[in-house]
Amino acid sequence: MRLPTRLLLLLTLSGLSVFVALSFPARAFDLFSVGRPHAAVAHTLPPEAYETLRLIRQGGPFPYPRDGVVFGNRERRLPAQARGYYHEYTVKTPGEHGRGARRIVCGERQDCYYSGDHYQTFQPIEGQP
Repeated sequence: MRLPTRLLLLLTLSGLSVFVALSFPARAFDLFSVGRPHAAVAHTLPPEAYETLRLIRQGGPFPYPRDGVVFGNRERRLPAQARGYYHEYTVKTPGEHGRGARRIVCGERQDCYYSGDHYQTFQPIEGQP
């Protein structure tokens, strides 16, 4: 019996995926997520981020005057959107006298991202509490 070409291709690709996953188990996920940032699941965020997320959900009041200002995304590290789509909020850093480097940036659809290094890198926040 001859297998249809599509089925044969599907079986070959499935076998290759299993081979890669078994050969490189610690890196298998990374191979399929190239170019996508790893998500910061809400329970892996610093404790102070929970308070910031709560304030964002309730609309303030925010502890810093610049909380809620438009985030320009000039470095294009977040998905491209129209100007004014993203807003930034400070995540308090223990021991810092000013705002520190930690931020949460949220879009109009409540797609939020955490940056622990002043906008150098972002992690999407999933499972927001």
